[in-house]
Amino acid sequence: MAYGDGVAIVGIDCAFPLARDTDAYWELLLRGGDAIGDVPTERWDPATFPAADGAARAGLARGGFLDGADVFDNDFFSVPPREAAAMDPQQRLLLHSAWRAVEDSGVAPGSLAGSGTGVYVGVMGGEWGRLHLGDYDRVTPQLGAGSSAGMTANRISYQLGFTGPSMAVDTACSSSLVAVHLGVGALLSGECDTVLAGGVNLVMSPALGLVYHQLGLAAADGRCKPFSALADGIGRSEGVGLVVLRRLSDAVADGQRIYAVIRGTAVNQDGRSNGITAPNRWSQEQVVATACKRAGVEPREVTFVEAHGTGTALGDTIECAALGSLHGEGRAEPCAIGSVKGNLGHTEGAAGIAGLIKVALALHHRIVPASRFADRENPQLRLAQRGLRLLKSPLRLPPGPVVAGLSSFGMGGTNAHAVLGSAPRPAPRTTAKRARPGAGVFTLTADTPGALIRNLTEQADAVARRPRTAAAALCRQSNRVKTGLPYRFAVTARDTEELAAALREAAAGGLPEQVAHRPWSRPSVAFLFTGQGAQYAGMTAGLYRESAAYRQHLDAADAALLPYVDTSVRDLLLAGDERGVAGDLTQPALFAVAYALAATLTAFGIRPAAVLGHSVGEFAAAVTAGVLTLDEAAHLVAARGRLMHGLPEGGAMLSVQAGPDALRQLLAEEPQAHIAALNGPRDTVLSGTAEALARIAETLEEAQVRARDLQAPAAFHSPLVRPVLDRLRAAAGSTEPRTPEIPVFSTRYGRLLADTERMDAEYWAAQAESPVLFADALADLETVCAPTHLVEIGPRPQLLPLAGRAGLATSVEFLHPAPGPEAGGSELAELVAQLYRTGLDPDWERLYDPEVTAGSGEKLRGYSFSTAHRYWTAPPAPRTEQAPEARPAATPPRPTSPLAEPAEPATTDPVSRDRDPVLAAVIDAVAEVGSYPLEQVVHSARFYEDLGFDSVMIMQLKDRIEARLPHLGEVSVQQLLPALRSVGTLAQFLGGHLTEGVRA
Repeated sequence: MAYGDGVAIVGIDCAFPLARDTDAYWELLLRGGDAIGDVPTERWDPATFPAADGAARAGLARGGFLDGADVFDNDFFSVPPREAAAMDPQQRLLLHSAWRAVEDSGVAPGSLAGSGTGVYVGVMGGEWGRLHLGDYDRVTPQLGAGSSAGMTANRISYQLGFTGPSMAVDTACSSSLVAVHLGVGALLSGECDTVLAGGVNLVMSPALGLVYHQLGLAAADGRCKPFSALADGIGRSEGVGLVVLRRLSDAVADGQRIYAVIRGTAVNQDGRSNGITAPNRWSQEQVVATACKRAGVEPREVTFVEAHGTGTALGDTIECAALGSLHGEGRAEPCAIGSVKGNLGHTEGAAGIAGLIKVALALHHRIVPASRFADRENPQLRLAQRGLRLLKSPLRLPPGPVVAGLSSFGMGGTNAHAVLGSAPRPAPRTTAKRARPGAGVFTLTADTPGALIRNLTEQADAVARRPRTAAAALCRQSNRVKTGLPYRFAVTARDTEELAAALREAAAGGLPEQVAHRPWSRPSVAFLFTGQGAQYAGMTAGLYRESAAYRQHLDAADAALLPYVDTSVRDLLLAGDERGVAGDLTQPALFAVAYALAATLTAFGIRPAAVLGHSVGEFAAAVTAGVLTLDEAAHLVAARGRLMHGLPEGGAMLSVQAGPDALRQLLAEEPQAHIAALNGPRDTVLSGTAEALARIAETLEEAQVRARDLQAPAAFHSPLVRPVLDRLRAAAGSTEPRTPEIPVFSTRYGRLLADTERMDAEYWAAQAESPVLFADALADLETVCAPTHLVEIGPRPQLLPLAGRAGLATSVEFLHPAPGPEAGGSELAELVAQLYRTGLDPDWERLYDPEVTAGSGEKLRGYSFSTAHRYWTAPPAPRTEQAPEARPAATPPRPTSPLAEPAEPATTDPVSRDRDPVLAAVIDAVAEVGSYPLEQVVHSARFYEDLGFDSVMIMQLKDRIEARLPHLGEVSVQQLLPALRSVGTLAQFLGGHLTEGVRA
């Protein structure tokens, strides 16, 4: 294999005794913790094995045992309870670990569905099958699949939708490192781009412990004491661990966090030695040398080695001799060695992955934990003479590249070794000034509202333990990782303290349904572009400072305007200069802001279903809809601004809270006053000479009708603008308007722009004089598009209050990305969060400044699975006693035995049966086949996605339904398949089938 730059470890998840996750595992190692304890009562009772002598019984009484090895969130993976109970618990542990490992790699697990991701799992033995398949009367298809060692890998690929290689590896104690070796090969050959590799081990019976004792390999106290004078054999242990592997070049290109780099691996066999279970020094030397050669390093360059180190006299002696002959030569300092088995015990099929994760974390944190029992070094190993040393205290790694080794040897002679290196240092930042961190959107998803609350609590606790820093990088990682499940949560935050408080408040307040949002469709968003009157000095300056995306688009608008206005509108806005929003720059400034806001939102993936522009807002709307280019609109707006600013003085505008009918008589008496805008039933704007409008205002005041002078510099949208229309028409003549890509609701026409109507020179000239028919256009927009959200595009709210008085559907939500002078990045982030909660999947990367978040690789707490369901096996009994039935039992109790074939039809709720007997029969049958509680089999439950049914269960369901509905007759599977969308659709089909049978 050509290793090139190597293979990166980008994700890790594990669970070992007294270490529920990777962080707890590292903490256990750093403090030199001892994970050995008494055997759990649900496994076996050592006192009931009289055939074993005292030493054997002592060894059977202790070991390393996982807390909650029987826990499985089967609902999360849509695995029916009956199938879950039949599954080897090792398969269940791997499913949890696989999901969290992919999360830790910075990827949402669902995003890998359909990819050629490979899965390689080391697993030793098959205790689950031996415990259950011997009772032939109770064998089921679920138990057959659940007991297969091969299914440990296949189950991950199936549940997560991976289509790459999927295989289980059993080389005894070296299984999981051999699995990693195979996964590395698949990556380097190009067979896969991503690989999950690791192993699992559960101690479900004392059988192998008895074998160890008979071979003279069992430690009396159940502890491994590697390389110690106290070493007396093996103590069994269990655990699960998976790593996500990618080619180093791919991981760097995708900005993934890299724990360590696998630079070379090798696997060989002892061949015919002095016994199939005896280690072979020369084979061990060869596998280490081969791995170093493939890694391109000399053994003397290796700083430390995580040894196999079981704590057996023969095994430790041979391993130290092999390591010393290679790593002890030609070096100034002895090579440090240790073994995690001193902390955990021997995790057998998971031993290699336990060591690999330890090495990766040591390289990542740049400290190697001390080795337990190193204070009583075995003098017969002659470590110092061989250039080796046990770590009696943690070893701090020097700056720069570091190389480490890892060995794992199988009982049958299959040896594996890996050479790892520290991760490459990220390239230094090239920017002179670090960008100011803005607000981020922290996202979290789960499969149920309750699960969302549980995960909110976990994340809140994890974030609260962090120092107070900007939250943007952490939020970005949550967008990458914590999305894809049905129920959504999103909150904006600037720093970790604010984020932790928001997460805690959400987890503690209200019902889960009030926090969790499950959208069934994408939101339909319409953009409303603000007209003149909303401008103010310094508008959107805060957003410019905090949003890289907005900066990019405002810069583009400013560059487009610069040839036509001879000054930087952007610079004036950022300086808070009144000149930027006065005179002939007013309209260009409003256009620049509107264009930049719309382009920013569109870049985030918020593509409007329709656009509507109020007066000058129609220019930015036209660009957004693809009618005009940015340069065309900039030229036209600049010309319009100059022309309108050059109108004769004496014009004014008046806002009146009355409809046009109430003003008709007043307007008839004042020929120099005109309707300029119809914004709503009681929102009208008048335009005309200042004298005429003053007289109207006085009359309205006497009638107690509210009227407000708009302080407009001219009488826009009235005949008073006619002197400049020819020049405006000429300026617009250079444009080449295109057919809209997005529906445009014209405020000139008060309706959807027809396919045959063009926004050409005549349109823009007439638009400047005609009244703005905002209310009519908005009403037509609602009728045609039925938007769920209206987003105002402008420097502050002007149109949303009008829309709120327009009598729209109460379900329409109003949003604004920059609602006023105090607005910065938080308001924009909150808009994205609100749309995400209602079904939008934004382009999250565009929300963040890459100079702030690039290469951050923030680590999030892994998904917190439910602990409500537990499945285990009855404890084995000694041979001298009659063995009870050994079958998995589910907690809480299920309607039927999880392993048994479905029982005879159970009675159902008589009220349900009377109301819809066919539906009741279907629910009963589904509950039996899957061992579901009746209350979980609801009308809308989908057979494949929610209930996890497969072809075998469909056949069983068919039989049970026919037994419950004898008048139905025989129904073929082909007839059933189209109806198997949900429980309700199946009941509807069967009801119709029965009716047709009665008619026949």
